[in-house]
Amino acid sequence: MSLISQLIELDQELLLSLNSHFSAYWDHFFWMFTSKEVWLPLYLTLGYVIFKNHGLKGFVTLLAIGLLIFLCDQISTNVFKEGFERFRPSRDPQLKYLVHLINGKRGGMYGFVSSHATNSFGLAMFTALLFRNRTFTIGIFVWAMVNSYSRIYMGLHYPGDILGGLLLGILLGKIVYEIYLRVITRFLVISHHNKRLLVSGLAETFKKDALIAFFAIIIMTGTLLLAAKVLLKLL
Repeated sequence: MSLISQLIELDQELLLSLNSHFSAYWDHFFWMFTSKEVWLPLYLTLGYVIFKNHGLKGFVTLLAIGLLIFLCDQISTNVFKEGFERFRPSRDPQLKYLVHLINGKRGGMYGFVSSHATNSFGLAMFTALLFRNRTFTIGIFVWAMVNSYSRIYMGLHYPGDILGGLLLGILLGKIVYEIYLRVITRFLVISHHNKRLLVSGLAETFKKDALIAFFAIIIMTGTLLLAAKVLLKLL
């Protein structure tokens, strides 16, 4: 058996193992957690922090984030999914009746790499580099990991899809941040003589306001945990 075949078999076994641990409560929780619309308060909070400290010039940062999400979404879908054409577990003829699904959702045909993972880790990487706040960095990367794991729980992606999306998202987040550093100094006055001072000076413009976004993650996650409990009793 070739190395690729062994890795694919291991990926399938790991998926079935992780996906087999489910309950009605976690079905409700992950169904909500994986929704992009649910996290609108977090995105608005990030926007608030940016505009609070940079004013209208914060549009430059938002444009960078918009470019990042566009690249993450398009590359993960049009380059990787359409290029590799690897079935999602929910679409794989060998596994589609073995995986646990929520509300019958199967997603699109192909799953490598996970766009959810790419977008989540891309945003986590860019904002972590932007704010340089340890607490926020831990919070946003945990958020990205849970958001990505939800796709395994729902039977929509293999662990390998998530790992691929993680690496792609982090790479794109880093690349867009490097481009952003070259552009932002044309709009913001940041005293710097080298890249290290530029990075630290940019982070200092946000002070400790990144913690606002961290608390948004905590509050939203707590709300979803509570909502899942309420739904469990009602349904």
